[in-house]
Amino acid sequence: MKIIAFGGSNSKHSINKKLASYAAHLFQNAEVEVIDLNDFPLPLFSKELEKEIGFPKEAQEFLDKIASADFIVLSLAENNASYNVGFKNVFDWSSRKDKKVFQGKPMLLMATSDGKRGGSSVLEFATKTLPRYGADIKATFSLPRFYDNFNELEGITNEELKQQLLEQIKHAGT
Repeated sequence: MKIIAFGGSNSKHSINKKLASYAAHLFQNAEVEVIDLNDFPLPLFSKELEKEIGFPKEAQEFLDKIASADFIVLSLAENNASYNVGFKNVFDWSSRKDKKVFQGKPMLLMATSDGKRGGSSVLEFATKTLPRYGADIKATFSLPRFYDNFNELEGITNEELKQQLLEQIKHAGT
Protein backbone atom coordinates (compact mmCIF):
# COMPACT_ATOMS: atom_id res chain seq x y z
CA MET A 1 0.00 0.00 0.00
CA LYS A 2 1.33 3.43 -0.94
CA ILE A 3 0.59 6.29 1.45
CA ILE A 4 0.92 9.92 0.49
CA ALA A 5 1.30 12.01 3.65
CA PHE A 6 1.39 15.76 3.96
CA GLY A 7 0.68 18.69 6.20
CA GLY A 8 -1.93 21.16 5.05
CA SER A 9 0.44 24.06 5.58
CA ASN A 10 2.96 26.13 3.68
CA SER A 11 5.21 26.46 6.74
CA LYS A 12 8.73 25.20 6.06
CA HIS A 13 8.73 23.83 9.63
CA SER A 14 5.15 22.56 9.61
CA ILE A 15 4.15 20.68 12.74
CA ASN A 16 1.30 19.20 10.71
CA LYS A 17 3.74 17.76 8.19
CA LYS A 18 5.68 16.25 11.11
CA LEU A 19 2.50 14.70 12.52
CA ALA A 20 1.39 13.40 9.12
CA SER A 21 4.79 11.80 8.49
CA TYR A 22 4.85 10.23 11.95
CA ALA A 23 1.32 8.83 11.60
CA ALA A 24 1.92 7.49 8.09
CA HIS A 25 4.96 5.57 9.28
CA LEU A 26 2.82 3.82 11.92
CA PHE A 27 0.87 1.97 9.23
CA GLN A 28 1.96 -1.63 8.71
CA ASN A 29 3.37 -2.78 5.36
CA ALA A 30 3.16 0.63 3.74
CA GLU A 31 5.38 2.56 1.39
CA VAL A 32 5.25 6.17 2.60
CA GLU A 33 5.91 9.26 0.53
CA VAL A 34 5.83 12.53 2.43
CA ILE A 35 5.15 15.53 0.23
CA ASP A 36 5.52 19.23 1.00
CA LEU A 37 3.03 21.78 -0.31
CA ASN A 38 5.97 24.12 -0.93
CA ASP A 39 6.99 21.78 -3.75
CA PHE A 40 3.87 22.92 -5.63
CA PRO A 41 4.41 26.69 -5.90
CA LEU A 42 1.29 28.25 -7.32
CA PRO A 43 0.13 31.81 -7.77
CA LEU A 44 -2.81 32.91 -5.65
CA PHE A 45 -5.89 31.44 -7.30
CA SER A 46 -8.45 33.59 -9.09
CA LYS A 47 -10.71 32.87 -12.04
CA GLU A 48 -9.17 35.80 -13.90
CA LEU A 49 -5.67 34.40 -13.44
CA GLU A 50 -6.85 30.97 -14.51
CA LYS A 51 -8.18 32.48 -17.75
CA GLU A 52 -4.85 34.24 -18.25
CA ILE A 53 -2.40 31.40 -17.50
CA GLY A 54 -4.49 28.25 -17.76
CA PHE A 55 -4.08 25.30 -15.42
CA PRO A 56 -0.60 25.26 -13.79
CA LYS A 57 1.56 22.15 -14.09
CA GLU A 58 2.19 22.28 -10.30
CA ALA A 59 -1.49 21.70 -9.60
CA GLN A 60 -1.47 18.76 -12.02
CA GLU A 61 1.60 17.38 -10.26
CA PHE A 62 -0.29 17.56 -6.95
CA LEU A 63 -3.25 15.71 -8.47
CA ASP A 64 -0.84 13.11 -9.88
CA LYS A 65 0.60 12.55 -6.38
CA ILE A 66 -2.88 11.98 -5.02
CA ALA A 67 -3.62 9.59 -7.91
CA SER A 68 -0.51 7.56 -7.06
CA ALA A 69 -1.72 6.91 -3.50
CA ASP A 70 -3.66 4.01 -2.11
CA PHE A 71 -4.21 5.98 1.11
CA ILE A 72 -3.79 9.60 2.18
CA VAL A 73 -2.65 10.92 5.55
CA LEU A 74 -3.40 14.63 5.82
CA SER A 75 -2.86 16.81 8.88
CA LEU A 76 -4.33 20.28 8.56
CA ALA A 77 -2.96 23.48 9.99
CA GLU A 78 -5.60 25.80 11.40
CA ASN A 79 -5.65 29.51 10.66
CA ASN A 80 -8.63 31.42 12.07
CA ALA A 81 -10.67 28.19 12.37
CA SER A 82 -10.12 27.32 8.71
CA TYR A 83 -7.56 26.03 6.23
CA ASN A 84 -4.05 27.42 5.97
CA VAL A 85 -3.67 29.53 2.82
CA GLY A 86 -1.01 27.19 1.40
CA PHE A 87 -3.36 24.20 1.51
CA LYS A 88 -6.37 26.20 0.36
CA ASN A 89 -4.53 27.53 -2.68
CA VAL A 90 -3.31 24.10 -3.85
CA PHE A 91 -6.78 22.71 -3.14
CA ASP A 92 -8.50 25.52 -5.07
CA TRP A 93 -6.28 25.17 -8.14
CA SER A 94 -6.57 21.37 -8.11
CA SER A 95 -10.35 21.45 -7.81
CA ARG A 96 -10.55 23.46 -11.04
CA LYS A 97 -9.20 20.45 -12.94
CA ASP A 98 -10.89 17.71 -10.91
CA LYS A 99 -13.60 18.57 -8.37
CA LYS A 100 -12.87 15.21 -6.72
CA VAL A 101 -9.36 16.35 -5.73
CA PHE A 102 -8.87 13.39 -3.38
CA GLN A 103 -10.15 10.94 -6.01
CA GLY A 104 -12.06 8.68 -3.62
CA LYS A 105 -8.90 7.72 -1.75
CA PRO A 106 -9.28 6.56 1.86
CA MET A 107 -7.90 9.14 4.27
CA LEU A 108 -6.75 9.60 7.84
CA LEU A 109 -7.57 13.25 8.48
CA MET A 110 -5.79 14.97 11.35
CA ALA A 111 -4.90 18.37 12.76
CA THR A 112 -2.53 19.69 15.37
CA SER A 113 -1.61 23.05 16.84
CA ASP A 114 0.24 24.38 19.83
CA GLY A 115 -3.10 25.14 21.51
CA LYS A 116 -5.31 22.97 23.68
CA ARG A 117 -7.89 22.39 20.92
CA GLY A 118 -5.35 20.89 18.51
CA GLY A 119 -6.84 22.36 15.35
CA SER A 120 -10.26 20.88 16.13
CA SER A 121 -12.13 23.70 14.34
CA VAL A 122 -10.45 23.07 10.98
CA LEU A 123 -10.75 19.32 11.52
CA GLU A 124 -14.50 19.63 12.07
CA PHE A 125 -14.85 21.88 9.02
CA ALA A 126 -12.78 19.57 6.81
CA THR A 127 -14.64 16.47 7.96
CA LYS A 128 -17.84 18.04 6.66
CA THR A 129 -16.48 19.48 3.43
CA LEU A 130 -13.64 17.32 2.06
CA PRO A 131 -15.90 14.35 1.23
CA ARG A 132 -17.55 16.58 -1.40
CA TYR A 133 -14.11 16.72 -3.00
CA GLY A 134 -13.46 12.99 -3.09
CA ALA A 135 -12.01 12.39 0.39
CA ASP A 136 -13.08 9.05 1.86
CA ILE A 137 -12.39 9.93 5.49
CA LYS A 138 -11.91 6.71 7.42
CA ALA A 139 -10.73 8.23 10.71
CA THR A 140 -9.83 11.54 12.34
CA PHE A 141 -7.38 12.58 15.03
CA SER A 142 -6.51 15.85 16.76
CA LEU A 143 -3.26 16.36 18.67
CA PRO A 144 -3.48 19.23 21.16
CA ARG A 145 -0.47 21.14 22.47
CA PHE A 146 1.92 19.79 19.86
CA TYR A 147 5.08 20.98 21.59
CA ASP A 148 4.05 19.37 24.89
CA ASN A 149 2.93 16.08 23.33
CA PHE A 150 5.32 15.45 20.44
CA ASN A 151 9.04 14.86 20.23
CA GLU A 152 10.79 14.51 16.87
CA LEU A 153 12.73 11.45 18.06
CA GLU A 154 9.85 9.65 19.77
CA GLY A 155 6.74 11.01 18.07
CA ILE A 156 3.72 11.38 20.32
CA THR A 157 4.99 11.26 23.89
CA ASN A 158 1.63 11.28 25.65
CA GLU A 159 0.70 7.58 25.84
CA GLU A 160 -3.05 8.20 25.94
CA LEU A 161 -2.91 10.35 22.79
CA LYS A 162 -0.56 7.88 21.10
CA GLN A 163 -3.04 5.06 21.79
CA GLN A 164 -5.88 7.19 20.41
CA LEU A 165 -3.95 7.67 17.17
CA LEU A 166 -3.14 3.95 16.94
CA GLU A 167 -6.85 3.17 17.40
CA GLN A 168 -7.75 5.59 14.61
CA ILE A 169 -5.19 3.96 12.33
CA LYS A 170 -6.68 0.57 13.17
CA HIS A 171 -10.17 2.00 12.60
CA ALA A 172 -9.08 3.28 9.19
CA GLY A 173 -9.15 -0.36 8.14
CA THR A 174 -5.58 -0.89 7.10
